[in-house]
Amino acid sequence: MTQNYLNHKRFHKTFHFITMPIILIGIITSIVTFFQNPSMITGLLAVAFILILFATYFARTYALKAQDRAARAEEKLRYFIMAGKSFPNEMTMSQILALRFASDEEYLLLVQRAITEKLSADDIKKSVKNWRADNHRI
Repeated sequence: MTQNYLNHKRFHKTFHFITMPIILIGIITSIVTFFQNPSMITGLLAVAFILILFATYFARTYALKAQDRAARAEEKLRYFIMAGKSFPNEMTMSQILALRFASDEEYLLLVQRAITEKLSADDIKKSVKNWRADNHRI
């Protein structure tokens, strides 16, 4: 299927629909069990599930931050190649990430519009006429 604005958001099925629900069910169950039968074991189980949630959350956000840095570097290089000058500092990370979907033909115009009109990331994505797929980010 061709990627576009309506279908560009991606989910990792195992992470979003299996791992996270199991962790959340574990947290809820262990907390309820602790309050019904307070003991060292039930308390440690609740703490363990909470720590698993934090570890999973941080692993996910660190990976996304690494992807953000790579995408920002790619877009800065792309802009430099096309415009012959440094990427504008006024751009936010979400705007930069949205611009990666723009074709080369509309890229420079969208960068300028994003700055002058203060377009949100969603507005930038909606403005893209010739979608450039990004199938690597989750």
